[in-house]
Amino acid sequence: MQQATHRNDRFMVPLIVGLSIAVPLAVAALFLMPETWKIQWGHNNFRSLPFFHAVLNGSTAVLLLIAFGMIKSKNVAIHRLANLSAFTLSAVFLLSYVLSHLSNPDVHYGGEGMLRYLYFFILVTHIVLSVFVLPLAMFTIYSAITNRLTLHKRLVKWTFPIWLYVAITGVMVYAFMAPYYPMA
Repeated sequence: MQQATHRNDRFMVPLIVGLSIAVPLAVAALFLMPETWKIQWGHNNFRSLPFFHAVLNGSTAVLLLIAFGMIKSKNVAIHRLANLSAFTLSAVFLLSYVLSHLSNPDVHYGGEGMLRYLYFFILVTHIVLSVFVLPLAMFTIYSAITNRLTLHKRLVKWTFPIWLYVAITGVMVYAFMAPYYPMA
């Protein structure tokens, strides 16, 4: 069944696709950036940002679970608020993550043995799936806003578990890395 188009699709769909390509490329570029290009912010210290990122990811996971519970109990207003709040926290996370990588030296995981393999499995799946969260979340939210609920429900089947996994593993990555971050 073909979904009806919305009058804003000609603007919103290319915007979502463009952001879905540009944002992962920009984040990937951060990891290729030489240390000498890092921004110096005077006496400001951004070393606590990884903890802030874990809080944002954990809060996003909680909001996604609340949204899930609210739609199951047919409380659409709270479902909508929780999802838009989760998306807002994810956007704040993204901006803060970019700031952190622009201003802090790279930190590498120093664990060994089985924990190292577990860490890298979680990290790689977190990174790969995070690339899909932005377009999935934006298309899912847009389909709800434009009242295309059949499309929205189809997208949610993918968006919810992937976004929840990325949020939870974001906290796990921080927990693995916490001992290796320099003290402020």
